[in-house]
Amino acid sequence: VPVPHFGIVLTMEQFHSLSERLTGAGVTFVIEPHIRFAGQPGEQATMFLFDPSGNALEFKAFADDEMLFAT
Repeated sequence: VPVPHFGIVLTMEQFHSLSERLTGAGVTFVIEPHIRFAGQPGEQATMFLFDPSGNALEFKAFADDEMLFAT
């Protein structure tokens, strides 16, 4: 996971739509779109890439939005 990075939380629908668009456009990912913690509390879709200025960006979505700040 690139540190530091900027992150944004999307809905699952938005995440999948964006990941398909980025993949279709040939974007190079630092971490490919995938599901972390599948079937567990905190399940999330995530992907990392660099913007044209070299900033690390994380896009993610939670299966359950209530888990966003769960500890």
